Amino acid sequence: MRVGLLTGGGDVPGLNAAIRAVVKRGEGEHGHTIVGFRNGWKGVADGDVQPLGRQDIRNVLATGGTLLGTARFHPHRNEGGVEAVLTTLEAERIDALICIGGDGTLDAASKISEAGINVIGIPKTIDNDVWGTDYSIGFDTAVTIATEAVDRIHTTAESHNRVMIVEVMGRHAGWIAVTSGIAGGAELVLAPEEPFDIEKVTRFLKHRHRAHASFSIVVAAEGAVPAPGTAMHYETEVGKFGEIVAGAIGERLKSEIETRTGFDTRVTVLGHVQRGGIPTAFDRILASRFGVAAIDAATEGRSDVMTAIHGERVDLVPIADVAGKVKYVPDQMLAVARALA
Repeated sequence: MRVGLLTGGGDVPGLNAAIRAVVKRGEGEHGHTIVGFRNGWKGVADGDVQPLGRQDIRNVLATGGTLLGTARFHPHRNEGGVEAVLTTLEAERIDALICIGGDGTLDAASKISEAGINVIGIPKTIDNDVWGTDYSIGFDTAVTIATEAVDRIHTTAESHNRVMIVEVMGRHAGWIAVTSGIAGGAELVLAPEEPFDIEKVTRFLKHRHRAHASFSIVVAAEGAVPAPGTAMHYETEVGKFGEIVAGAIGERLKSEIETRTGFDTRVTVLGHVQRGGIPTAFDRILASRFGVAAIDAATEGRSDVMTAIHGERVDLVPIADVAGKVKYVPDQMLAVARALA
């Protein structure tokens, strides 16, 4: 078999571990030829091909980023994109295509599968919001980085008697904010799942600073928003690809908190730091397991399925069931973050 492989959307730590697993298992165990496409779906549409062999994956397990490159390009949303993809896959005699990506990449994969191509998806996103899997590649590393940042900010917040806002990624779901907030001991966590009331936020901070502390840490997801009808009016700022403008909610919260409390307030926006650098052991293992499961599924002739982790078991779930859905932080975990304020 000739198996195509691409990484789409934003980069995350662990992508190279998944690529390595596909190549090692596919070439060594099954005798397949692995064909990489550079820069995600754009590379497939453009016919930008990179053969992948064992010599190409040496020493990549612990490296961040993706050796194939990536781009935010969705063929079904660009005129002629699907036709260009199908033309390339036919010219390259691709029998199956493994797509590593988040919601946008997997949505495109489902559309290409409908055109008759055998497609296997692997979920990756630091937001951990891909429906149907407990974890996606990159999330654990992002939480580890965010937690370390909160730990470090604690010392400077306490030294200067400040309110420190740490803005983390999370457009629609607050997985990074909630988990790093709990792990780092933040006083408040603001997530998209629970729109906040700025008056309650500042009232809590005033009480805390009067009663027993001179500093506070607020972890806010970039997609956090005020509840309708409350005192703060705010519309999420987005860029040309629909991405949220980094720092927008953090700066607005800083202004509101300073004005309403008089407390010295600072903002730290972690931004792309969260998805750069060396993957954690968990992400390396998860990516490796997903890579092996994906190439095995391709070998068996499976299509329109995505690898997923459920507890300790890797399963295959229909991509059609995943596309367009968001996995939100469960109420139980949100309740823990509230309880530990």
